[in-house]
Amino acid sequence: MIRPVPSRRQAIADDLRHQISTGHFQAGERLPSEAQLAARYKVSTPTLRSALALLEGEGLVEKIHGSGNFVRHPLHRITYVGGAATSPIAPLQATVRTTIVQAHGHLPALLNIPPLSPVTEVLYITHEGKSPHSLARIYVPRDFAPADSSLPEELAARSTPLGPPLAEVQERLSARLPTQEEATTLRISTSLAILSLTRVTTDVTGRVVEAALLVLPGDRADALFTTSLMA
Repeated sequence: MIRPVPSRRQAIADDLRHQISTGHFQAGERLPSEAQLAARYKVSTPTLRSALALLEGEGLVEKIHGSGNFVRHPLHRITYVGGAATSPIAPLQATVRTTIVQAHGHLPALLNIPPLSPVTEVLYITHEGKSPHSLARIYVPRDFAPADSSLPEELAARSTPLGPPLAEVQERLSARLPTQEEATTLRISTSLAILSLTRVTTDVTGRVVEAALLVLPGDRADALFTTSLMA
């Protein structure tokens, strides 16, 4: 049986992968410049970048614009379990930014409010060390969100007593490629699949009190769903 000859980009990716796995390039180390690597492997820059994109998709290399390509530190996987993402091994840090925006695009339909209505947007990014791990945007109608809240859990816990009890949480999970903005924020390749989860919470009156849009990179995230069956 004749084995196919690997393409140049695959051969380059295989060689760099081997150098990473054997410790020639250490975690956190900057790889030679793209021009240097292209000259070393005697290929064009686009071919070299295509090889690096394969390693980005595997989570072995991350490209930091303006700085170069770096060997990525191994990241622990997180598991999304009905409402929260957890890491059983390493605690994740988070950065949070709260702003007031006007509902546009798909938000009016998602929140069941008129277009351009003011909503509180919470941008929530988790980190493992210096590496971004997951991204969430939480939207809450202004009359539900406490003015001084900062964390998503606080939004849910502190807004609930002000209105009717919560009745339903609906979650929709899909796999897709990230947008350029998502890839840049999470420092991942645009060719790496992500888990995209939309969570909508309603109260007993049927009013939407929160909509959350979560982005979990596929190289470090799982989703767990458990159904309890009555005997």
